[in-house]
Formats: sequence, C-alpha cells, structure tokens
Amino acid sequence: MTAQVTFRQADDRDLDALVELHDGVAHRMLREGIDQWRPGSRGPEHFRARIAAGEVWLAEHGGRAVGAYELWWEDASVWGAQPPVAGYVHRLMSDREAAPAGTGRRLLAHAERRMTARGRTVARLDCEARDPRLGAYYRAAGYTAVGAPLEKVAADGRRYAVVLMEKALV
Repeated sequence: MTAQVTFRQADDRDLDALVELHDGVAHRMLREGIDQWRPGSRGPEHFRARIAAGEVWLAEHGGRAVGAYELWWEDASVWGAQPPVAGYVHRLMSDREAAPAGTGRRLLAHAERRMTARGRTVARLDCEARDPRLGAYYRAAGYTAVGAPLEKVAADGRRYAVVLMEKALV
C-alpha cells in the first residue's frame, strides 16, 4: 500500500515550513558533498515572492509538510526567451526522514499534471551538473539533458554548472 501524500498550494502561512524544508535539503546536500543550496539562502521573503508570482505547492503527509516545489511559467534567465509551451520546476525538495518513499516522484508528477492542465507540453528543470545521482534521478523520471551545461551564479556569488533537462508531456 502506498502512503497517502496530499498536495495543496502554499500561502503565506506556510513560509516557515518552506524555509525549514529548503534548509533541511541544503544541509543534506552539504553533508553529501553537493555545494548547490546553502542553508539560509532562501528565507521567507523568497517564498513569499514566489507565492505571489506563481505557484508553490506543498506535499503533506500525516498533517506535516514533507515536500514542496515551485512551478514557474517562464524562466528566461536560464532558458532564454521561449514560447509558452513549458512549465519550469524549481526547488523540488522533500524531507527524507518524514516523507514516504516516492514523494519526490509524486512531486514531479504533480508538477507535470499542473503543466498539462495549463496546456503546456514540456516540463523543464535544471540540476547541478556535479551531482550524477541527481541527474540519474531525473533521467529515470523521463527527463533528458538538452544543450551544454550552463553556468549559474548563486545569490552569494558562487558559480556552479547546471544541466538543463526537459521531458515531453503527452
């Protein structure tokens, strides 16, 4: 039997939970040698702005937030100007200790359903180029790398490479 995970759109009452999820994932990444997210780099103001600008979704299990993602309808800073055919997943995060197995895939599937409901035919994301497990995770979920790795600049000025990935939604 699969553990029940429910989804709801986040609002300003969820800011603390979103920051806690982000920082938990950031700490885990650093422990695993992945220098992409930093604890404290996405505070309540970031999530408040994302909620106001678009969609932020929470996954809940047992009355607790166990995952979240941001869904953007454009991402010109990374993908350049594009026709409105895609949705862009950002900050896919899950609490590995509290989330049921498969929550990350459920988050991706939920985002893809939201895109399809808006008439979008492509799901896009970017992932840290130096993390082969993350790339393998997205490839197993049906995403393929497109183009050469791209350099991004973090809020604190660090530079890192990302792989652009996309999946056709049918």
